[in-house]
Amino acid sequence: MKRAKFDLFMSLSRQRSLQVLILFGLLYVILVGLEVPFVFRNGFSLVSQDGFGTGQFSKSFVLDSEEELEEKEAPNRPLDVPLMVPNQSKSERKIREIKSPLSSLIFDGSYVNMTSNDGFSGILKSAKEAFEVGKKFWKELELYKKEVGIVESNKIEECPHSISISGSEFLGKGRMMVLPCGLTLGSHITVVGRPKRAHQEHDPKISLLREGQFLMVSQFMMELQGLKTVDGEDPPRILHFNPRLSGDWSGKPMIEQNTCYRMQWGTAQRCDGWRSRDDEETVDGQVKCEEWIRDNDTNHSEQSKASWWLNRLVGRKKKVAFDWPFPFSEDRLFVLTLSAGFEGYHVNVDGRHVTSFPYRIGFALEDATGLSLNGDIDVDSVFAASLPTSHPSFAPQRHLDMSNRWKAPPLLDQHVDLFIGILSAGNHFAERMAIRRSWLQHQLIKSSNVVARFFVALHARKDINVELKKEAEFFGDIVIVPFMDNYDLVVLKTVAICEYGVHVAFAKNIMKCDDDTFVRVDAVIKEINKIPENRSLYVGNINYYHKPLRNGKWAVTYEEWPEEDYPPYANGPGYIISSAIANFIVSEFNTHKLKLFKMEDVSMGMWVEKFNSSSRPVQYVHSLKFSQSGCVDDYYTAHYQSPRQMICMWNKLQQLGRPQCCNMR
Repeated sequence: MKRAKFDLFMSLSRQRSLQVLILFGLLYVILVGLEVPFVFRNGFSLVSQDGFGTGQFSKSFVLDSEEELEEKEAPNRPLDVPLMVPNQSKSERKIREIKSPLSSLIFDGSYVNMTSNDGFSGILKSAKEAFEVGKKFWKELELYKKEVGIVESNKIEECPHSISISGSEFLGKGRMMVLPCGLTLGSHITVVGRPKRAHQEHDPKISLLREGQFLMVSQFMMELQGLKTVDGEDPPRILHFNPRLSGDWSGKPMIEQNTCYRMQWGTAQRCDGWRSRDDEETVDGQVKCEEWIRDNDTNHSEQSKASWWLNRLVGRKKKVAFDWPFPFSEDRLFVLTLSAGFEGYHVNVDGRHVTSFPYRIGFALEDATGLSLNGDIDVDSVFAASLPTSHPSFAPQRHLDMSNRWKAPPLLDQHVDLFIGILSAGNHFAERMAIRRSWLQHQLIKSSNVVARFFVALHARKDINVELKKEAEFFGDIVIVPFMDNYDLVVLKTVAICEYGVHVAFAKNIMKCDDDTFVRVDAVIKEINKIPENRSLYVGNINYYHKPLRNGKWAVTYEEWPEEDYPPYANGPGYIISSAIANFIVSEFNTHKLKLFKMEDVSMGMWVEKFNSSSRPVQYVHSLKFSQSGCVDDYYTAHYQSPRQMICMWNKLQQLGRPQCCNMR
């Protein structure tokens, strides 16, 4: 009986299961029947919105060529700041065509009083003259039809394999030996000279003295300089070798080595008689600093005694040790050889290795086109050998890579979050090209949510202006301000940046930086977004209560600035202002009310202070991450970066997903 009931129960259960399966099958057929026509009517983009569909916000994935992958190497990490994508597709957004690279800034010189002695009138007089010359130069450029520079840019410069000059010839050439094609691997330079005897100095740069004191000093400097890498500027010191026989602040003989780029010295490598540690990196297998006998070096003698007793105790054979003195002596002839290795420079004196200095990112061997010797030294002769015999022309435009991939994205008919104006000089082709190949490739700029332009005045050399105009027309990222370039008139470029940012780019905020400044665009946007939108802002590395220098290269007279303190101002290599402040500056300039001061960053501080007192309050935001002197950890901007360092920093940012300095100075 029980068995029959169980069989009946199982039969009913199977029937129910079969009915359920049939029901699910019917539902599946109905759903598929509805879905297929829906997909065909509306397209496949609605099937996958989040994956690799071809909807409005998706990309078509195409395998990049080897050339395109060369400098990416790794994808960008997600931005800290969400990228705001407009509702319109890119094809629907209107592109504004900018026909001329010329700035629309107009300087009205008719109101300038040429006889006034007011402190601010001097810069106005200079501006009037510079704009008059610039207007003439621009007219000549527009009429100039010849293709200048094509033959020259492909010309190969022939250079000697070796150069030898006597001490008298060296002195007659201003203590400079020109190396036309620079150096190459294996090149070496031999100097025969004699250090002079120590002399009294009341203001030595290598030691500190009280007023009225003096110091006996004997030192000389041997430098490899990049004579052809710049035009109209102090050449960079690719290698600075400075033996200090006496007068160093340590009180000991010393050899200091360093580099200098745009008046910014790097971290010095000092050799003071102690051999480099065993765990310290070497240069081509050579230590950075060799050992020599230090005056009153009791530790050395005690160590020798201890080693002697230990060796005798364990039965080791006696090893002959050599104690070398400091390689330079007053009034004693020396033979110094500087050679270029794989990893750095090596210095031998009288046949003995003394120091090695690793190459620093920023300049290559071929950039070292001059050797100078200055200080307390009499030079008998200089001989350079194994030099490169040819080199591409040193015309600055050789750095340009005329590829469409570096062209500026189109300027869209919409407001942008940030406009970046980059101050540059006409002949800074390498600096501009390095920026195009590095941080201008950021996605925020490629998507036209951030716009960047170089602001350049006209150069004194016509051939530079011709190449500049070609560069501007090809890349579409240069705004030419039509005046003859002058350092004291840099402030006019800043006004032009404000005018372009407000009236052409329609930017919410305007940033100013230099062409040796590396900018982390996403970090700058994040810093701006911390401030409420209804507030006017002034963001940067802000100086408070700074006083004018009354002496030296950057001296400011009381006529130029009668007050004891400057207003708060952000350092010039990188700062941001809101569009309201920029609009105020342009309005003041157009109505001849804007005071122009030769120090551009101080001028901006002065204008912001006036806006702050006459309009709505300004929020000052100070951050040391807008670095004034080089690169710091987690930087927003890094100043004094050479073209090679720009590329290095961008590659590290791409590969590591975080900021890291190429700090080779």
